[in-house]
Amino acid sequence: MDTNLKLRNPILGSGADPWVIRKEGTYIYTHTTGDHIKLWKSDTLSGIGSGEGKVVWTPPGSGPQSRSIWAPEIHFIDGRYYIYFAADDGKNENHRMYVLESVGDDAFGPYVNRGQITDSTNKWAIDGTVLQIGRALYFIWSGWEDDENIRQNLYIAPMSNPWTISGKRIEISRPDRAWERIGEPNVNEGPVTLIRNNRIFLIYSASGSWTDDYCLGMLSAKLDDDPLRPESWKKHDRPVFARTDTVFGPGHNSFAKSPDGSEDWIVYHAAVSKGAGWNRNVRMQPFSWNEDGTPHFGAPVDTATALRLPSGE
Repeated sequence: MDTNLKLRNPILGSGADPWVIRKEGTYIYTHTTGDHIKLWKSDTLSGIGSGEGKVVWTPPGSGPQSRSIWAPEIHFIDGRYYIYFAADDGKNENHRMYVLESVGDDAFGPYVNRGQITDSTNKWAIDGTVLQIGRALYFIWSGWEDDENIRQNLYIAPMSNPWTISGKRIEISRPDRAWERIGEPNVNEGPVTLIRNNRIFLIYSASGSWTDDYCLGMLSAKLDDDPLRPESWKKHDRPVFARTDTVFGPGHNSFAKSPDGSEDWIVYHAAVSKGAGWNRNVRMQPFSWNEDGTPHFGAPVDTATALRLPSGE
């Protein structure tokens, strides 16, 4: 018997929009709770979500960031932690992005509320993430083109600091392929970046998150191209991670290295069963790289498949 086969999905029986980073040997994890922001710390990748936890921010009782706290992400930039999250006042059309900044260098805080992060259009916005290239920062998010929920596009804009957008938003993707257009409205959301060998891979979620066909698509760009130019980004024709006969709605992911740094892992959510909609749980599995330098995620493994623990655990 191979005792290394110790990991089975889901790693968390309930959860959505998982986000994990590693700092000084510690994994820092969060996901959508809806009514607050909670972080967990773990020495192991497989143990995220079951380690020491702390609620680091509770919203006010009313106002523009009091309800529907979605998809928090934590980033470490210039010696501080920043948490980006979407919130509204109880009306979805008022969803916007907000930023918390740590007072010191402890992910558990305390935090200062830096308020809303927006471009000049101040349109509906969720799922913000940060792309850092050298000293340059860029904000990437999912938003509406106008004021009606017709379609969610991906936008990018420059940042002058971790809580300020300093230029106009540029559309870099809209749901224009058949596999991105399942469910109404059509959706591109949940952007997250991978940088490897002078290329940027922007992985995003497509189709309705409530459908079995929620999946991951991919844009790519050269690291030395201007990310603010739409033509710098190439959309790949097919999804890079999609449903199987036993796994439904895999999407909204993050990435992490194994403890010894030798493996790449994708952490994502999926529906608990066919037709389960927003009833989701958190899963993880290793991925590899194709000969052309693109990531190879394979197919989402089912809950009956045993995986080896991340290397170094």
